[in-house]
Amino acid sequence: MNAEVLFRAIQAGAVVVRLGFPVYEMRRYRKERNREAAMELLHAFQTPEFAKALLLLYRLPDGLSKPQIASSPGEDLHRVYAMTTTWESVGVPVSRGEVSMDPVDDFFSGAIVVSCRKLQSYIFDQRRETGRETAGEWLQWLAERFAEREGTTPSVPADLLYRDWRPR
Repeated sequence: MNAEVLFRAIQAGAVVVRLGFPVYEMRRYRKERNREAAMELLHAFQTPEFAKALLLLYRLPDGLSKPQIASSPGEDLHRVYAMTTTWESVGVPVSRGEVSMDPVDDFFSGAIVVSCRKLQSYIFDQRRETGRETAGEWLQWLAERFAEREGTTPSVPADLLYRDWRPR
């Protein structure tokens, strides 16, 4: 091997490193950004008010109409509304790829699917009443995405999925 061939090989290697490093850094940055966004979501929902709203919703029977839900929790109806709009605000960044679906699935899929099931009639009534098909759209969208995911890969509880887990 002569010096010219060796020099060209070094140049080619340098070009590969020069092009590969930014790609690696971008992937690392995206992964870190998604992790930070997921943690922000988690912290935003770990409040006593949100827990009260979720508990209130879980106690409702499935399929109640808007008037039935409005009369059921009484003065606490605003909590159900606040929780619903919170789920709505999660769907937008997920749909745009700003937040990965995976941590939202891990943290909230059960609560979102149950919320959508419990509030489905309420949401449809709200759409008819307001003449806006967009009421509850992102809550419904998220619940449908989780249903699709569980249709291809059934949801496995973490205690079973990671039963053999050991720290690294």
